Amino acid sequence: MEQRSLPRLDRTIGVIGLGCWQLGADWGEVDEDEALGVLNAAVDTGVTFLDTADFYGDGRSEALIGRFLRERRDAGITTATKMGRRVDQVPENYNRKNFLAWNDRSRANLGVDTIDLVQLHCPPTPVYSRDEVYDALDELVELERIKAYGISVETVDEALTAIARPGIASVQIILNVFRQKPLEQVLSSAADSGVAIIARVPLASGLLSGRYRPDTTFAPDDHRTFNRHGEAFDVGETFAGVPFDVGLQAVERLRPLVPAAATMAQFALRWIIDQPQVTVVIPGARNPQQAAGNAAAADLAPLGDDVHAKVTAVYDDLIRPHVHHRW
Repeated sequence: MEQRSLPRLDRTIGVIGLGCWQLGADWGEVDEDEALGVLNAAVDTGVTFLDTADFYGDGRSEALIGRFLRERRDAGITTATKMGRRVDQVPENYNRKNFLAWNDRSRANLGVDTIDLVQLHCPPTPVYSRDEVYDALDELVELERIKAYGISVETVDEALTAIARPGIASVQIILNVFRQKPLEQVLSSAADSGVAIIARVPLASGLLSGRYRPDTTFAPDDHRTFNRHGEAFDVGETFAGVPFDVGLQAVERLRPLVPAAATMAQFALRWIIDQPQVTVVIPGARNPQQAAGNAAAADLAPLGDDVHAKVTAVYDDLIRPHVHHRW
């Protein structure tokens, strides 16, 4: 698999990683054996970057990754987690005392003394501008509790605020065929600053898999049921903020662009890694076959300028009015 640089961690990682939200909660039930099967399948196909959070299953995802890391000690994995969503979302909760406690819990779950990368998990907007937040994160690095820190964001403006901070190693942002605003400024600003870009929600919660129909339903404990209108968290995390019916229309417009022998999901992932400033994209998977299929997107040839122009046209026609001004 193609390797790309994490400059402030002084290492490279495979351009396709694994997002591990599904292994914890909010996507329907995934049992422990199947979760470990997903992790093994991903790593066996070249994945070297795992992204999780203390919030996913209230630590279940981290604990499963911890078990996996003990079983695959020589796999060369870079592990990233996130912290902050287990408390009330007020800026005051993002403080040194909580950071230390959250970090202790994540290190115990993962079974490591030092976590490769810890990211603040889409905190309230004022947090991105507080000097004391970055001072506390710098202290975690100095204490060798973490190797580096980053921030996960909802909006382009939050990303640009974070990129301007000298200690930031990474920015995680929603980037996919249906969320193209980061292409305008965020990617180039990150590259100029040596900040890695982690592209999340790459398949728009499965919309870009091409498998859904107007009558598709999801389990009650799946965020695609309970967060359709932002009832639980930012609606942009579910279907990338695109109305379900609009997303289905766009997928049908995109389908003829998919290369022969490729899936719609692989096409959508290839579109993201065609952006050279993207460090890693982190699709999730609920079974080993999905994990292996996602990783195989790295083997596709770049899509070419003509295809990218047609993707942009679909975005401008159907998707832009719903998302571009919001995030």
